[in-house]
Amino acid sequence: MPSGGHAGWWDLWYQVFLGLFRQIGALGRELRGSRGRYLVIAVPMLWLLAFFLAPLLVVLQISLAQRTGGVPPYSELVAIGEQGLVQITLSLAGYLRLLSDPLYVESYLSSLQFASVSTLACLLIGYPIAYGIARARPLLRLLLLVGVLMPFLTSSLLRTYALSGLLRDSGLVNQVLIALGVIDSPVRMLDTPFAVYVGITYNYLPFMVLPLVANLMRLDNSLLQAAADLGARPWRAFLSVTLPLSLPGIVAGSLLVFIPAVGEYVIPALLGGPGSLTIGQRIWEDFFNARNYPLAAAVAMAMLALIVVPMLIFERFQEQRADHEEQRR
Repeated sequence: MPSGGHAGWWDLWYQVFLGLFRQIGALGRELRGSRGRYLVIAVPMLWLLAFFLAPLLVVLQISLAQRTGGVPPYSELVAIGEQGLVQITLSLAGYLRLLSDPLYVESYLSSLQFASVSTLACLLIGYPIAYGIARARPLLRLLLLVGVLMPFLTSSLLRTYALSGLLRDSGLVNQVLIALGVIDSPVRMLDTPFAVYVGITYNYLPFMVLPLVANLMRLDNSLLQAAADLGARPWRAFLSVTLPLSLPGIVAGSLLVFIPAVGEYVIPALLGGPGSLTIGQRIWEDFFNARNYPLAAAVAMAMLALIVVPMLIFERFQEQRADHEEQRR
């Protein structure tokens, strides 16, 4: 035990903290080196391997298995036989079912249609909103951004359920249209593709607005002033200057909307009714009702391929844009 009473203890703690800070400083110097850069990259890579790649490989394994009546309801890909021989059993029945069954082909096409149209709607609605926010004064801009983010304070399930109340025959939308004399009797909106488009657009609109705001705020206003000095009208300056420079924000926002909208399950189920056919609903049906795990996993892997394609296109677009800017310099 250190001598000197409290003075001895304070000296001990001082030495401990001094050594700790020295270790932190040494770690910081190491991170600034080449080994440290690899260490910084290794941490998120391990996270991706553990929580993304590993589950993905499990889904891939299930998609190549055979359906059984046991628990779990699929066979093992690699098994050891009675004589100690390794048996590998692969089945492409799930993938072949996707190509031969019109129900799944229609589900994929329907999901792509819902996602594409909703992404376009989010862009047409979100671009003017983002442009206004980016050009607003700082305080007003903050308030508008809070208004855009406000829906995230509630669950998307609750927002979608509330939207179904607005779109039903006796809902507020029909009542307002009747009061204004636009229609004479209620128009069916709920349980239609229109309701699905409205629901996806409403829920994913902030994902389009935020990247556009970030992109538009970085634009150089002197370019617009130069275009005006050269005699360009406002609409001409917008088409020639603002729109091309905001293209990265448009692409980023479109991907943030399109990718999750392809596999959307809740919105079509609540707003589209039994007539809506999406790939997310087919995965749910095969997993939890039919308990056909291999088929559901094959559907999920095929949907993942549909999502990866636009991401690769975006990556290619970014590379070409970076090369073009580098050549201009």
